Amino acid sequence: MSVRIGIDVGGTNTDAVILDEELRCIAKVKTATTDDVEEGIVTALSRVIRDGGVDPSRVQYAMLGTTHCTNAVVERKRLNRVGVIRIGLPATAAIQPMTGWPSDLKAALGEHGYLVPGGHEFDGRMIAPLGETEIRAALRRMEGQVDAVAITSVFAPVSDCHEREAEAIVRAEWGDSVPVSLSHEVGSIGLVERENATILNAALMRTAEQVVRGFQQALEREGIRAPLFLGQNDGTLMSADYARQYPILTIACGPTNSIRGAAHLSGYSEGLVVDVGGTTTDVGVLVKGFPRESAVAVEIGGVRTNFRMPDLLSVGLGGGTVVRGGAGAVTLGPDSVGYRLHQKARVFGGDTWTATDVAVAAGRIDWNGPQLKMPQKSAAEARWCEEAYQRMVTTVEEAIDRMKTSAAPVPAILVGGGSVLLPDRLEGVSEVIRHGDYDVANAIGAAIGQVSGQVERVYSLSELSRSEAMEHAKKTAVGDAVKAGADPATVTIVDVEDVPLAYLPGNAVRIRVKAAGTLQQG
Repeated sequence: MSVRIGIDVGGTNTDAVILDEELRCIAKVKTATTDDVEEGIVTALSRVIRDGGVDPSRVQYAMLGTTHCTNAVVERKRLNRVGVIRIGLPATAAIQPMTGWPSDLKAALGEHGYLVPGGHEFDGRMIAPLGETEIRAALRRMEGQVDAVAITSVFAPVSDCHEREAEAIVRAEWGDSVPVSLSHEVGSIGLVERENATILNAALMRTAEQVVRGFQQALEREGIRAPLFLGQNDGTLMSADYARQYPILTIACGPTNSIRGAAHLSGYSEGLVVDVGGTTTDVGVLVKGFPRESAVAVEIGGVRTNFRMPDLLSVGLGGGTVVRGGAGAVTLGPDSVGYRLHQKARVFGGDTWTATDVAVAAGRIDWNGPQLKMPQKSAAEARWCEEAYQRMVTTVEEAIDRMKTSAAPVPAILVGGGSVLLPDRLEGVSEVIRHGDYDVANAIGAAIGQVSGQVERVYSLSELSRSEAMEHAKKTAVGDAVKAGADPATVTIVDVEDVPLAYLPGNAVRIRVKAAGTLQQG
């Protein structure tokens, strides 16, 4: 019997599961996330192998959902210095690269931004010939001062030839030692946001390499020779090589893993998923078994981007959320004790009131551990606990209402270790579903993942029919899925969207296509 391993790193816990050939969970562990994230991964991996009694040689796949890249941007650590080349002169000069970025993040990446001639209109017409001389001059000025290059061209999702030619110049000048990110492979329509996403992607390539190498070494120490895959933020997987090239796609993969895990455990393909962790509660929407994608630009570490992200609403409520205030003035967080729950929470002998303590004291959780570190509750204390608990429930119900697209009740699937805090009935919800493995749904979501590819671009229909444009987009999405590690024989189109663009001259349409398939054997 072959098995697969799924690991998901959260802010509070690192979870690991082993699934059999029928994708049933046969072993699971939940360990505290450590300051050294890789140490927590190694601990969870060794424990789940030991607890599951699995022969390491029978592990067919190993999947990882990680917060490494998110943390690198938020903490401004382990980032590449990035050289930015924007192809767009004589247009696009009004806003310089990295405009509006937080000053500390700009300082971490270095302010090496250059504008050169070139780029295209929405219909593929050239704005100006590519400024090859200017690109070479920029490279000479940046040599030795940058670790990666981000190249962005006007309307590159329509015509990528200038980005490709610029990349070839970088390779000719610097060889393959410096990684290059191209915007048409990362972001969507919208020059500045796409450029921002491309710069962040280039900045994260060193972090991605460290993550992949560290996880591979952890697998080897356990005698596991299985191929490694990383979770993407659309609920699917990508190969280790693909992750090295597009590390930004791992950002927000934790909540999407939970959504995919919730769909697998519940058998539902439509509904709401409420993922309660140690620090936050994330509410997402299931559409055809995948997370609903956000339709608006998303900020990452204070930077506005437009690459694909799940549509999530996060509220500051988790098992470790600090609860303060007296009767009539209860406040939840926004801070959390996080992975120190077992040291700080009163139910474990600590001195901090957390959401977990409130749920236990209010009698909402059957508690078999240590007693609360407090005197016998008075009537006033009992009322305070009940008030705090109701505030917690109301916070989640309001988040659910904000994510619904209609007033009709919808099923809600509760996952995450902190979901024990919530009752079995919630306002605006038709039913509350809580599977037995709800606490490790994120790791299960990582382990079951398919591999996907997605394309979004504007087509001019003056010389191309709509069906031809759609066929081109589908072939591109399928090709991207195969590059990410999908078996070509299993790839299918799972989502198609086309929107006529009346504000552009001529007959233009924006087409978005997503394809997904099962993992390539071997």
